[in-house]
Amino acid sequence: MTATALLQVQGLHAHYGKSHILHGVDFQVRAGEVVSLLGRNGSGRSTTLKAIMGLVPPTGGSIALNGRDLAGQRPYTVCRAGIAYVPEEREVFANLTVDENLRMGEQSGSAGAARWTVAQMFDYFPRLKERRRTMAGSLSGGEQQMLTICRSLLGNPQVILVDEPTEGLAPKIVAVVADCIRDIHRRGVSVVLVEQKLAIALKVSQRVAVMGHGRIVFEGTPEQLRANPALLKEWLAV
Repeated sequence: MTATALLQVQGLHAHYGKSHILHGVDFQVRAGEVVSLLGRNGSGRSTTLKAIMGLVPPTGGSIALNGRDLAGQRPYTVCRAGIAYVPEEREVFANLTVDENLRMGEQSGSAGAARWTVAQMFDYFPRLKERRRTMAGSLSGGEQQMLTICRSLLGNPQVILVDEPTEGLAPKIVAVVADCIRDIHRRGVSVVLVEQKLAIALKVSQRVAVMGHGRIVFEGTPEQLRANPALLKEWLAV
């Protein structure tokens, strides 16, 4: 592990039953950095996040946060260590209010992590403040996405894993979510982003890793990726 790496993934393998999904994934994330995992559907991006979070048990490799190996740990252990997860499915507590959902996410966090408050969440997303006493199950898809991001931040993580945050959202909400990710970065929290919209991913990231067939096939800056049209065509073109 390099001296500047906060999260280090090495040789990560994962299976769904007999299907071998991840084939030795390697990448690292530095403190306060946004790294996007790019690739077509089925390339292994979401499985990588789930394996880091402990939702899919790794079958090989290591996942280290600040040098502590978390591979194979339960999700609550990974969370307490300093990693938060925003799933694509926007898993809110439907029968709790917005306020109650946010309170469920509050934790002391790990040493050195940025501190977040409910008031800050309402500053990011005023719509949530307007609906703070509304049951989360009755929120729109965009509002549920806002709520899930905010609930995760209230755990004061060092790293936040965000899976397809703009999927199905109106353009205005997409812009708000992108601004939120940039501000998370400015506050010193590292972000691993899975995002299908290439323009958004390249705009908010310091580095990108392109996945194909369960492996990292390219890692570099957004500028380096833009300058490689052959790679874009082979691994990202629809």
